[in-house]
Amino acid sequence: MTSNNTAVVVFGSLHYDIIVKGSHRPRKGETVAGSAWYPKCGGKGGNQAVSAAKHGVKTAMIGAVADDEFGHALVRNLADHNVDHRFVRTLKGAASGMSVAIFDSEGDYGAVFVSGTNLELGDSDVSEASGIFGPRSVLVLQNEVADEANVAAACAVKQAGGTVLLNAAPARSPSAALTALVDIVVVNAVEAEALASIPSVDSLDTALEAARILARQYPVAVVTAGGEGVAFVERGGSEKAVAAVKVKLVSTHGAGDEFIGVLAAQIASGATLETAVAAANEAAAILVSTPRN
Repeated sequence: MTSNNTAVVVFGSLHYDIIVKGSHRPRKGETVAGSAWYPKCGGKGGNQAVSAAKHGVKTAMIGAVADDEFGHALVRNLADHNVDHRFVRTLKGAASGMSVAIFDSEGDYGAVFVSGTNLELGDSDVSEASGIFGPRSVLVLQNEVADEANVAAACAVKQAGGTVLLNAAPARSPSAALTALVDIVVVNAVEAEALASIPSVDSLDTALEAARILARQYPVAVVTAGGEGVAFVERGGSEKAVAAVKVKLVSTHGAGDEFIGVLAAQIASGATLETAVAAANEAAAILVSTPRN
């Protein structure tokens, strides 16, 4: 890889998160007294870029924020974590993406996000950053931006000879155009149930079954099953189910993005799929067992 190319390029979402802690998540019409709240820079794209950079590979973020307090904080966060943010566009007269996540006493959460400027990503952003794509670049996509924007980014990276990794989250069936460009798809249990049309993914066996179904559409399918572990299938090649690393759960928030970032970093560094999945599985376990704010 030449010095002008970037190992991991994340194209996608940047959200300013408001984290709220309570005894439980409210039911419809219920008001719950919380115990604490704090802000956090996130968005699947932003989290995955920070994760990849943290694990030692040259990482760039292509995204869009507004010229507001949230947008400024999101860009500072990327800079603080050594993520190349030259291609994060700042829009006037708009609002940055944001989310509110409510955590219960067991560390699980539910969230609502507002896309804001993330929906403005498109061809011009891809063209502006095209010089950083190379034959060993791994492009990371998510479903928090428009499908056609993901297609544009995937086309550019494929033309450069790189690899396209789609984290199909939140659950949304990719267009036929995007599906044809994806080399690796990664989904959690809920997303696997939707995309593979399988009733339940609640064990390593069902995760492996879902991965086999998805591998009919994608060269590589990876299905994470939370505390059960992860399964992967290479079309016409190997398949394996890997048990989760047993840890004391503190919070599941960000585990999926940590998994994606490490997986992409490992693949960009030349690791085998099995090695990359094992490293990502371990990194996610460390994250969910580490006390945070």
